[in-house]
Amino acid sequence: MMQALSAAAPAAAQDLRAPVAADAPGPDCDPAAVLPRQARTVRDTGLDPRFVTGLVLKTLHAGGKTALSVLTGRLRLSGSVMREVLQGLIATQQAEIAWSGESDLDVHYSLTAFGQRAAAEHLHESRYVGPAPVTLAAWRTVLARQSQRRQDALRVGRGELEALLHEDGLEPAVRELIGAALHSQRPLLLYGPSGSGKTTLACKLARLRQDPVAVPHAVLVNSEIVQLYDPALHPAPLLPRSHEERRSVDARWMLSQRPLVHLGAELTRDMLELRPDAAAGVLRAPPHLCANSGLLVVDDLGRQRVPAAELLHRWLAALESGQDHVAVPGGPTLALPFDVVLVLASGQTPEAVLDDACLRRIGYRIAVGPLSEASYRALVRRQALLRRIALDDSALDYLVGELHRRTRRPLLAAYPHELLGRIADFAGFAGRAPRADIEALAQAWSSMFGAAALAAPSTATGLAANVAAGAGLARGDAR
Repeated sequence: MMQALSAAAPAAAQDLRAPVAADAPGPDCDPAAVLPRQARTVRDTGLDPRFVTGLVLKTLHAGGKTALSVLTGRLRLSGSVMREVLQGLIATQQAEIAWSGESDLDVHYSLTAFGQRAAAEHLHESRYVGPAPVTLAAWRTVLARQSQRRQDALRVGRGELEALLHEDGLEPAVRELIGAALHSQRPLLLYGPSGSGKTTLACKLARLRQDPVAVPHAVLVNSEIVQLYDPALHPAPLLPRSHEERRSVDARWMLSQRPLVHLGAELTRDMLELRPDAAAGVLRAPPHLCANSGLLVVDDLGRQRVPAAELLHRWLAALESGQDHVAVPGGPTLALPFDVVLVLASGQTPEAVLDDACLRRIGYRIAVGPLSEASYRALVRRQALLRRIALDDSALDYLVGELHRRTRRPLLAAYPHELLGRIADFAGFAGRAPRADIEALAQAWSSMFGAAALAAPSTATGLAANVAAGAGLARGDAR
């Protein structure tokens, strides 16, 4: 029999990204140990001096008279780099000091007429105005250092995994399979019926490694600026107050939790390539590259608008080589780093979705199916407690002994969350506190599966008596 995961209710369950074990790498490390060191000179940035000068000119053109502190913040460059560039602009009469205060930082700069013309020329070449990008070589170096696929990378331990999954109703043998798959860092495929908890399990694995990583705002690749940082995909870790000042680190990089990128049936071929943003003057990175250093979950495998075999052949080859070739619209392809933990989920059997060549390259295939009765009952109780819904024991007997058993609906992990949510909806509409009794469960069940799915011809009350009597006899026999 296939095993299952308890599908936690999004509104009530714990944050899927929260750390699970005290000895797991946490988000409270020193940022200086993760982020590259701050560039002190233009040469240190790795960028062409003309590119940096153009970025400063465009920023002054957009903002008019601008303070040095504002320039350093917008371009994410150190004060020493900014002064080096501005001194060159002043020497060539492209910029001037518009106002100065008592400190070296309290200086405002503006463009001259010559500087305005130079800025217009740079804007014609690229409309990008924002944080200075990092080089492709620098990005590769940082990704290699924080890769979870390194031979010496910290692996998931038994204690961590058991702490994460101890309430999910998985058999020990299945947890062993998941642990081995994570230890191998090879792609993992979870398969089973809809509602069995595959997606919750896949996304939950992101909690196992939440040591912070460095993510660049943007990367300069040849002459193209590829924007990578997305605050929705790269959430900042909580830092102790003592670590909030980070003047010694390169501000072009953001400190982030390891990203969790979840893709479903909406995935198309276009989403695998770079997307031009003409107004911003950048190419937006595809979601799978935004998942670098983290977890990439592909849900509903086989339902995407790109064939599953085509998608997997591309990504599996990219993982083996460490880079994916992404297309620039109307231009050549770019070889960009690709380093993720790949977890797939499908409602179909692996053989129905993928060819033999793909299946050989996927590390582990794990079935996820119905819960045992004991695990299902525990899940209902746990989710009722999380939702603060009173649960009658007779109602739980009715749910398992009558509704599920008579209709032969499997004990899937998604049902408790959905049923309790509907009980709360009906109670809220009626203006009363929610309570999971037999009548409420019958109403929720019929709203999901139709009135014909209820026990008949007896009423819910009659069934309650039958269930309670049966439970009493069973307890008497046990005694």
